[in-house]
Amino acid sequence: MIKKCLFPAAGYGTRFLPATKAIPKEMLPVLTKPLLQYGVEEAMEAGITTMAIVTGRGKRAIEDHFDISYELEHQIKGTSKEDYLNEIRNVIDNCTFSYTRQLEMKGLGHAILTGETLIGDEAFAVVLADDLCDATDNGVLSQMVELYNQYKCSIVAVEEIPPQDSNKYGVIAGEFISDDIVRVSDMVEKPEPKDAPSNLAIIGRYILTPDIFDIIRNTPAGKGGEIQITDALLAQAKEGNVIAYKFKGTRFDCGSVDGFVKAINYFYTKEQE
Repeated sequence: MIKKCLFPAAGYGTRFLPATKAIPKEMLPVLTKPLLQYGVEEAMEAGITTMAIVTGRGKRAIEDHFDISYELEHQIKGTSKEDYLNEIRNVIDNCTFSYTRQLEMKGLGHAILTGETLIGDEAFAVVLADDLCDATDNGVLSQMVELYNQYKCSIVAVEEIPPQDSNKYGVIAGEFISDDIVRVSDMVEKPEPKDAPSNLAIIGRYILTPDIFDIIRNTPAGKGGEIQITDALLAQAKEGNVIAYKFKGTRFDCGSVDGFVKAINYFYTKEQE
C-alpha cells in the first residue's frame, strides 16, 4: 500500500511574479481552491492520508491553510458561509500533515531527498501541485497506485507532447508492454527536440520506491547544475525497475500563466455543467 504522498513545494514560482512574491505558487487558486489542495484531494482519493510537504522560506500560508482557523470558523459559524469550509475541513480531519524545509533550491531530486525524513523506508507518491490533473473516473494517482500494486516498482506518469516542447520536460524511451505502459530504458532531462528519445514527457506524478533516496544521494548535479530526479530514475530504469504510464485524464501546466488560465476556464465550465 502507498500510504504517504510527498509534495515538493519550495520553489519560488517566478513565472507568476509579482503575485508569488508573498503568496506561494502552490496556493494560487483555481476557482476557490488552491492548487495544493487539489493535489492533496487527489492523493486522498488514492487512499493516501499522510501528506509530507517540502516547503521553503515564505511558505507559511501552506501550513496555515491545512490547519484550523478558530477565529474564522467562529465568525461564520451558523451562517450560510459555513459550508464554504466543508471541503478543507474534510481534508484536515482525515489527513496528517508534516513539513520540512528545503534550505537551497537544488532541483527536484534534491527536494525529494529533503523529504526522506518524512517518508522513511517505504514506497511513496510524489505530486507536483502545479501539474493539475482531472480524470473522469479514478484520479491519476489512483490509477498509478493500482499499477504499483501490480508491478511493485517506480512509476512515472507521462503524456505525449509536441516535439518542440521536449526541452521543458524529462523525456522517456522504452518498450511498450501494453497500450499505455512502457518499460523505461532511457530518460533525458529537458533534451533539445533533435535529441529527444521520444515524445513521451514525464509530468508531475510519481510513485517511487525507497531506494531512490540512496540513488539521489549519489547522483551528481546534472542539467542546470541541479540534482535531477530524472537522472536518479535512470539508474533504476537501467535495472528494469521503472515503468511509464500514459494516464487517463487531462493535465494542466499551472506553472505557466497560459496553463493556469486554461485550468480556470476548464474547471469553471465543469462546475457550471
